[in-house]
Amino acid sequence: MTAATFPLMLSGCFVTLLLWGCTTVICLVDEKLSIQPTTATGMHVFHMPCGNKTHNCQDFCDICLMYNGAIMDCLSTLVEHLCLRNFKEAMASLNSSDWCIWGNVRSMYSNLSLCTEEISDCLLIPWPNPLVEQTFVDIHSTFFKDCPTEELSDPPPAIIFALVITPICLIPVMVSLVVLKTKNGDGSS
Repeated sequence: MTAATFPLMLSGCFVTLLLWGCTTVICLVDEKLSIQPTTATGMHVFHMPCGNKTHNCQDFCDICLMYNGAIMDCLSTLVEHLCLRNFKEAMASLNSSDWCIWGNVRSMYSNLSLCTEEISDCLLIPWPNPLVEQTFVDIHSTFFKDCPTEELSDPPPAIIFALVITPICLIPVMVSLVVLKTKNGDGSS
């Protein structure tokens, strides 16, 4: 093997691995994702891939078996009944004026995020995914739409001018110093 063919072969392997990984991830989050049935003694049996990260994983996977392979539908149901219900109940316990104070909603928001992540991981669906993203968009439009946002604004024009003009003026000065140092011929002073 020559030195020129090795990088080419290595890059070919990398591209193949990259394409395989991309198609695998895209397939997992496809809205029409379904588990293919296998035939065992004339009956259709669905094999549900399941993660092993927590004790609840097997329960989530068992529930999803009833969806005949529609994993995203199952994820939607689990998120609605397990995660969103708890979040909405916790938010209802607060006064609506307290919804905009991060210290009051931080733990509820984190619990919702962890819940959606745990269920997605158990079902071997990448997290975040379009369903989870839409869930959080819906939450923000429902609970946090009236919260004030701290918008950043541009500094006054005088400050912008000073910040822009300083390096512009320094460049010719630095070039002049370099030219003077090299023109004298002595690099010591």
